[in-house]
Amino acid sequence: MSHLYVETSALLRVVLEGDEALRPLLLGEGRYTSALTFVEARRGVLRARLKGRLDASGMHKALRRITEYARSCEIVPLEDEVLRRAGEEFPVEPVRTLDAIHIATLQILEESLSGFEIATCDERVRDNAEALGFRVLPAR
Repeated sequence: MSHLYVETSALLRVVLEGDEALRPLLLGEGRYTSALTFVEARRGVLRARLKGRLDASGMHKALRRITEYARSCEIVPLEDEVLRRAGEEFPVEPVRTLDAIHIATLQILEESLSGFEIATCDERVRDNAEALGFRVLPAR
């Protein structure tokens, strides 16, 4: 069975940009993400509101969609092993801390369940996931 790790940038691309091509990646079984994703996503929505990209109604709609996604996926907690692994070197450096947490989470999931792909719109995460042998969606 194939599993999909949804990184924050892919979720925000759907929620904030309305990317219909990515929307199907958020649906269905076997979707996983880090608890970090929801902090980052809510911060992204808040930034969009403060920059005038969203009005109050749009902000509430975006937050509702993030909550809906949270109910539909498996959420991986930020445990000590994830944080330890995030501090290690990755194939394509430099890697920002929050991106490292996503990559480490993906690696740990792969070790325990296997068959993971990743949905991301972040180039650093994409480059590292590809270097580690993961299929990355959407395709370039």
